[in-house]
Amino acid sequence: MARPLDQIAISETELAPFLSGNDTASKAHGLLQQQKGVWDMLRTGYDTLQSVRTKVHDFGEFQIKVQFNAGRMISTSAKVDAASIKERKCFLCTENLPPTQRGIPCAGDYLVLCNPFPIFPEHFTISSLHHTPQLICDSFRSLVQLTRELGARYTVLYNGPRCGASAPDHLHFQAGNRSFVPIDGEYEGLKKAHATRLFESDSFRAYSIEQCLRRFITFESEDTSLLQHAFGVLYDAFQEGGPAGEEPMMNILAFYANGEWRIHFFPRAKHRPSFYFREGDEKLMISPAAVELGGICTTPRQQDFDKVTWEHLVEMYNEIGISSERFAEIKTRVARELAALASKPS
Repeated sequence: MARPLDQIAISETELAPFLSGNDTASKAHGLLQQQKGVWDMLRTGYDTLQSVRTKVHDFGEFQIKVQFNAGRMISTSAKVDAASIKERKCFLCTENLPPTQRGIPCAGDYLVLCNPFPIFPEHFTISSLHHTPQLICDSFRSLVQLTRELGARYTVLYNGPRCGASAPDHLHFQAGNRSFVPIDGEYEGLKKAHATRLFESDSFRAYSIEQCLRRFITFESEDTSLLQHAFGVLYDAFQEGGPAGEEPMMNILAFYANGEWRIHFFPRAKHRPSFYFREGDEKLMISPAAVELGGICTTPRQQDFDKVTWEHLVEMYNEIGISSERFAEIKTRVARELAALASKPS
């Protein structure tokens, strides 16, 4: 039986001692402080985060940071096949949340929850109040709204159902400290050096970048309607030639600052790299999702952290990303259709 929302939503009285502002980002920050005091699993997760080790692989214009984070074992090793999902309870449905877990309602039908297996210094799951599949086609507008509400402090992430989402049966996003992912600080430099302009107007810009191990397309705009229409174009381009009825594989990183969205879309070819499935010493347990596309690679095993190399990272990104030929097709179609969309009478 589902817990009523008023039993899950944290009260103003409970939250007040931890608040520094009245916006959603401040409330989320306050929620995390409150929950650390009452929820043992969360506190343990953040205690584990204190022992995270990091090493940096420098690629010149960008960095990839590899982290040993023992607390990520459950997420990294999650079985996301249909049979495994059917056999377990959905851990994002309200009736299955721990009794001490509280959340903040936002963006209509979503709940900001603290993630007990953090990567970010402040890490949240933003789950739908309804048990509905992890699909971005009909929820992109929600992603845009959530990014605006949380953007003062956090970036918002989307992992596709075959691209790192540990609950592909329940619609959810994630959020974490925006400056934590290297791409936030590197993007302007990468854009200046390598971007191809796909479309530009006074209120909307689209670029592609592919000289940083990853191939991605970025939208910049202050207009939610334009973002929505452009995403429709991008979605169709990503989906072309793929399995009918399935969401095209992708990860998304969304930022909001100074009245404008910056949203990065990473098309995918594969869920996990080959070395994830190897045996013995050749196995590396890295399961790439949006955080990895942003430049932070996490592994829950010390031995993987110790042995991962520059070459492993090149291998991984080359495997999970789409080919340069496929990316060229997507760029051509997106540029053509955005131009056609702009030329239509409003």
